[in-house]
Order: sequence, then structure tokens, then C-alpha cells
Amino acid sequence: MEEVLVLGLPSIMPALESLYSHKYKFLKLFNSKLSLLPFLQTQNVTPSSIRAILSNPLQALTADLLRLLPAVALIITTSVGTDHIDLLECRRRSIQVLSVREGSSADDVAEFAVGLLIDALCKISAADRHIRKCVSYNFPLPSNSKLGGKRVGIVGLGRIGGEVAKRLEAFDCRVMYHSRKEKPFVSYPFCSNVVELAGNSDILVVCCSLNEQTRHIINREVMLALGKDGVIVNVGRGALIDEKELVGCLMEREIRGAGLDVFENEPNVPKDLFALDNVVLTPHAASLTNESSKKKYELVAESLDTFFASKPPVTPE
Repeated sequence: MEEVLVLGLPSIMPALESLYSHKYKFLKLFNSKLSLLPFLQTQNVTPSSIRAILSNPLQALTADLLRLLPAVALIITTSVGTDHIDLLECRRRSIQVLSVREGSSADDVAEFAVGLLIDALCKISAADRHIRKCVSYNFPLPSNSKLGGKRVGIVGLGRIGGEVAKRLEAFDCRVMYHSRKEKPFVSYPFCSNVVELAGNSDILVVCCSLNEQTRHIINREVMLALGKDGVIVNVGRGALIDEKELVGCLMEREIRGAGLDVFENEPNVPKDLFALDNVVLTPHAASLTNESSKKKYELVAESLDTFFASKPPVTPE
């Protein structure tokens, strides 16, 4: 039975384990309070026997950790982003890194982003909380706004960003975008500067990857350019936004609202956000549909099978 080290509790783990535990021994470090080497000792496993890792962003795969595992040749992550993995160390050691989320859930994340946006504009969750608390209609409802016709700036027009744009066209939104470079076959206007994009938008949807260039790409200058009627939705990574500045802008009503599925220091969420009715909060759940989860654990299982059979790993369609 092949051994797979599991870090960070991937959401697909219960289904994956129930279906494939007869083929793989899943070493669930996320369940232990021990560090890696003592944990492996309790499992009667030597570090040199670990060839594959299954991970998600809740636990970093640093160079120091990887050096403890000299035989690792494959890392599978259930996230689009790989910012939790030391890719330089992986390249140095020719460790294959495979993401199974983007190919299986771009549609799901895009739909969730639009849902967050509608909620943030129409104050659906806020109205629900009000009526549950007041048990009547005799209270001032939170003011809402329509989505139709809004100017939407998408930060990161990749696979997810493109699906967000396609869905927003149905609402007659005017879509613009900022990406690392202009896309020649895209009809949406391109802004080379995020501040310029914000200044010409009512809404920003953030769905680019996180790296040193994009960390805090949404800073205070961008938020102020978006303005008091602006809304920000983030389904990318928490650190794409300067979270401290975002909290301040929301509390001071320097922007209208936000829909946040990701946070800068997950799983921690700034407590100041809890009392605000102009923000919608979800626990990094944009891709957690039944359909996406099934596709992901099938891809993980197939990739493990091909890897241990010395075949190239499966690439999501």
C-alpha cells in the first residue's frame, strides 16, 4: 500500500479516504499536534518512503519541510493557487506540482463570485439577519442596489475571471479588466493600472493568483479610487487585498461593501468585520460544490494511480 502524506485537511479528504483507503495509506498530519518527523514515527513510516503529498493552502509546504522528505516527487494541491508551496525548491528537486481545482471548478467559483456580488449589493444576508432578529417588517431595511448595468472591473482575467465576465454580461454589466498583460482576443477594455481600473468601475472582482507582484494589489489607493459606492468581491487569495485597509474602509464607509470568500490570515477572520452589515463573509467555500468535489477527488485518485504506476500525472481539462 502506497503512502500519501496529507497536509492542511483538503475538503475532499473524507470522500477520498472512504473510496481509496484500500489502495493508499493516507498519513493525516493535519489531525496531529506533532511536527512531521515525530508524527511519522507514530505511523511507523520513514521520511524517505514518502513520495507523494496531498495538500491545501492551510499548511505551507516550505523548503525546510520538503528537505525532510528526500523522496517526494509529486505534490497535489486542491487549490488553484500554489503560493503555499515553495516552487523554487520543487523546481530544484524536479518535484511535480499539480493543481486539481482550476480545471474542475472555475465555473463554480465564478458563480459564487456573482452570488457574493448580488448579496453585497442587494443586502440579502443583511436583510435576513434583520428579519430574524426583529421578527417583523417594522424596522429600516438596509439600502440595496441593483447589479444591472454596473461597471465591473475584473482583476485577473484568467479562467475564473473569464467565467465571471461571461456571467456578468447577462446582467448588462460593462466589463473591464486588469491582468499581467493585455489579452489580444478579448473584447473587454484593458487597464494596465489597477487604480485606473478602480476609478472607472463600480465593482471590483478579484480573482488573480497571489505572488509577490500581486500581494496587496488592492490597497488603500485602489479602494479610494473605487469610491464610496464601490463594492469589492474577492474569490482569489486573501492577501491580494490589504486587509487592514479594507476593514478600515468598510468601517468608515469609504467603500459601499464587500463580498469576501478568502482572508489574509486564514482561517482567522478580522473580528471587526462581524458586526458590519456591508460585508458578506464565507469560509473559502467558492469551489465546494458536490459536483466539483467529485471531480477533484477523481482527479486526485487518477493522478496518484498514474504517478505510482510511473505515468505522467493527469492534467485537468
